[in-house]
Amino acid sequence: MKTIRDFDLKNKTVIIRCDFNVPMKDGIITDDNRIRESLKTINYAIKKGAKIILLSHLGRVKTEEDKIKNNLKPVCQRLSELLERNVIFSEETRGRKVRSLVNDLKPGEVLLLQNTRYEDIPGKKESGNDSYLGRYWASLGDIFVNDAFGTAHRKHASNVGIARHLPSGIGFLMEKELKYLNKIVKKPVRPYVVIMGGAKISDKITITKNLLEKADYLLIGGAMAFTFLRAAGFNIGASKYEKEAIDFCTDLLNKYSEKIVLPIDIVVSDEISDNVKPKTRFINEIEDDEIGLDIGPSTLKVFKQYLDDSKTIFWNGPVGYFEIESFAGGTKKLCDIITNTKAMTIVGGGDTASAVINLGYRDKFTHISTGGGASLEFLEGKTLPALKVIDEKSS
Repeated sequence: MKTIRDFDLKNKTVIIRCDFNVPMKDGIITDDNRIRESLKTINYAIKKGAKIILLSHLGRVKTEEDKIKNNLKPVCQRLSELLERNVIFSEETRGRKVRSLVNDLKPGEVLLLQNTRYEDIPGKKESGNDSYLGRYWASLGDIFVNDAFGTAHRKHASNVGIARHLPSGIGFLMEKELKYLNKIVKKPVRPYVVIMGGAKISDKITITKNLLEKADYLLIGGAMAFTFLRAAGFNIGASKYEKEAIDFCTDLLNKYSEKIVLPIDIVVSDEISDNVKPKTRFINEIEDDEIGLDIGPSTLKVFKQYLDDSKTIFWNGPVGYFEIESFAGGTKKLCDIITNTKAMTIVGGGDTASAVINLGYRDKFTHISTGGGASLEFLEGKTLPALKVIDEKSS
């Protein structure tokens, strides 16, 4: 597959699809990791004398109100700070003004277009891979570079649509993602331990089965654990679980009893709030009105025994309600355990990436993926559409 290195960028207009889908609160970016991860590719294009157009989505855009809260202007401001140069911003995604800004670009200058998902009103032109929109964006440039791993599993106008019409390759972030995830897919160094958390098992049924076939052990935490515990016959009180996934979890527990490791104690509360005093219960002691919100200290000791001996660790999904300090202890202590092993340690994007970065572990893992859904689908063995189109053109 071609990379950005394979093209002569001098005086060329290069369209780079980035993943600037960063978490924001009241217009303020709360985690700029995805912006930082794009810098290497953008700086390379600047150094090589390209005229650069950046595309990205931000959030979901279903209403006019969504446009207001998902405006990319704060991202443009932060990107300007990180690049230490002015990034030109277009309030529009296409049209006469966009064409004029593109025509005025000089080598080394950077233009960021407005949120590509503005084009989802009306008609979902971006997320539906509208052929006209893909051709239009492609008409703005000479070369297309996809550096947005987080959307590689999506067939959008701003990735697949553009790549169909231009010489295309991948950027340095995409290359790094594939390098580390391929190590897990092709030949993980054993013992290979997977940690799964987060809320839903139903979204991860296929990948959970796939990982259980390949991994030596699967450690389960987060709300996901309560569906397994319920399937195993425990009273989980008022804890969140998925009734429709009980049979699936029962089958896995029967088939992979020696691989699946469930919590033995849980941090509980009668409400989800900052102003509560949590209690720790063994899993056979949870009361009817109690909600499980984190893994307990005894569970962490059990998990540590498996992790200390591992050579490869893949982690997807926080093991507790980490947004509230009282229930962040399990996720934080798990970070300590993992980062003190000698294993290759990979975090599978999404909430897990936000958690480990916000808890201060940005530089302590081997790799923190920028794509939660994309990393899971890649490990599941699915073909990612945004990569397939580039690979087909390269061959």
